[in-house]
Amino acid sequence: MNNSQLINQDSGNVEYYTPAEVLACVHQMFPVIDLDPASCELANQNVKAKQIFTIEDNALTKDWVGNTLWMNHPFTKGEKACKTKCTKKICNDPKYKKYRGHCITEDIPSNLDWINYYLEQFNQGNFKEGLNITFSNTSETWCQKLLNAGLSCFIDGRTHFNDAENKATGGATKGCFVTYLGNRTEEFKTIFSNLGAVKQ
Repeated sequence: MNNSQLINQDSGNVEYYTPAEVLACVHQMFPVIDLDPASCELANQNVKAKQIFTIEDNALTKDWVGNTLWMNHPFTKGEKACKTKCTKKICNDPKYKKYRGHCITEDIPSNLDWINYYLEQFNQGNFKEGLNITFSNTSETWCQKLLNAGLSCFIDGRTHFNDAENKATGGATKGCFVTYLGNRTEEFKTIFSNLGAVKQ
């Protein structure tokens, strides 16, 4: 599996950062981003959120408080922590294509975990407006939840995320969409229609 396929299927140990053309619209919509709950110091050099949660912060255990929130969460199917005497191929079989060579002691959140928490935090009023980007996979429960929750911009063409050196990864196999939660729907349409079709 190459890196571009990881974007759509399994994040592995690879992180993908939002490209400049998408962030330009995000910053136009949110001149100040109060919180990015799925970030790191390197990613935030471009996102410029006032507060970030990194992998060490375990964002899904915290309240996401602020007026504006931007999220580009890790794209993964998720994984449960290993049990004693683990028999998973990913941990134990060097011939397995996704072999990592070690067990995990904590669950890895899935797309559904991230999206459920994102929507819960918004519905609880912890943040007033949110934008998030994810790949388009309309058959999945988490994707349907996003499509029903807010206004979405389906980005024209394929979105090539950046790597740790801020270079486009290329070869993405699926399109992406940005979802907006909040009351400024007309402004979202105006700004994000420059990227693609905006649909309710």
